[in-house]
Amino acid sequence: MFNSNNVVLQERRQAAIHDPAAQPLAGLTPEQRSTLETLEHFGWRVNSVRRKLFMAPVPVLVDRSGSRYVAIEADGSLDENPTVRFSA
Repeated sequence: MFNSNNVVLQERRQAAIHDPAAQPLAGLTPEQRSTLETLEHFGWRVNSVRRKLFMAPVPVLVDRSGSRYVAIEADGSLDENPTVRFSA
């Protein structure tokens, strides 16, 4: 028996697999993942992931208090003064 609702749900699930927003940390380099894992042990958490056209994704982390931000560059190094604009 054909159920059009199942087809729609299956198509949505397949679209979510390829959606970068569904997998925010997809595409990070091994160096970025290693740095991210280390910082998470110290209470930092991912705030957002910048995805500039033709560039590697750059995760932006925030500390426990929410007062400091850092960006993890493609080589795993930290940018302690990232120029991040947040929209309201």
